[in-house]
Amino acid sequence: MSAENGYGMDNPYRPERATVLNVQLEAGGGRPIKTLKVQIDDEKIRKDFHHKPGQFLIASCLGVGESVFAINSAPNSDGILEFSAMKVGNVTTRLHELAPGDSLGIRGPFGNSFPVEDWKGKNIVFIGAGIGVSPVRSVYDYVIAPENRKDYGDVTIIYGARTPADLVYKTEFKALEERDDLDVWLCIDWQFGPQGPIEASSAGGWPAINMGSPGDTEIPVGVNKFTCFVPQLVEVVKPSPENTIVVTCGPPIAIKFISIILSKLGFTDEQVYTTLENRMKCGIGKCGRCNIGHIYVCKQGPVFTNKEVKKMLPEF
Repeated sequence: MSAENGYGMDNPYRPERATVLNVQLEAGGGRPIKTLKVQIDDEKIRKDFHHKPGQFLIASCLGVGESVFAINSAPNSDGILEFSAMKVGNVTTRLHELAPGDSLGIRGPFGNSFPVEDWKGKNIVFIGAGIGVSPVRSVYDYVIAPENRKDYGDVTIIYGARTPADLVYKTEFKALEERDDLDVWLCIDWQFGPQGPIEASSAGGWPAINMGSPGDTEIPVGVNKFTCFVPQLVEVVKPSPENTIVVTCGPPIAIKFISIILSKLGFTDEQVYTTLENRMKCGIGKCGRCNIGHIYVCKQGPVFTNKEVKKMLPEF
């Protein structure tokens, strides 16, 4: 499937009609997040719709507009896909109002993908911060699927959000924690006082790490949930760089410090992959909104290695 042509349509700007199958509230509060499961209506288009881990779609609501979202479900052949939306604007507000049976427009899939075939035989560490875990989800779902799990080595998932309520995919993570073929580590942010972060548990069952020296934190037997920031949790877990690939996504500030910690642990920039959004709009490199120098994120991305990202930094 060509990223430039979406799913083979003659007119890549024309959305395909899709139907909402399910809506799952992932997080409430002032920044609610919902996951929508949708299916392309046209059976021929549905049959040809094959996305890869890391690609994105553009969802549209009639009379409101359209926005870019990571496809966060593993590839399938039935035209069913999922994406998560945080309610922050007009389009996402309308998406949050949709219910099963409602219609919306879908364009895509667009962009490149994570080279999961090249990673066979390697250990993989997934790191997600906040809603940034969404594009990571499609990759770990693919890797740990029964038909693929044997092709990869050790799998580690590190994920954190502001509070326990802000953690998404709660039911799924509970099931992941019970599996014996991967390790799951979770965290919630520090609480803040007048002098900054308070070195104490932010919630019951989430013990604080050693704030001054995260790497010296003593991990109690059976404990995998902590109070800290995601980059600090990476330092606590200490994943080995030997024969290992890292997939990470989150706010730019989180990615910055995650990259610093990974470098300290011995990871090279070629071992670390991330995904960028950068104001993508048209999906096919025509509008110019997502360009970073000569790079169009919607076409050459959104998946890049840290080495590639660092080359683009002067243009941000």
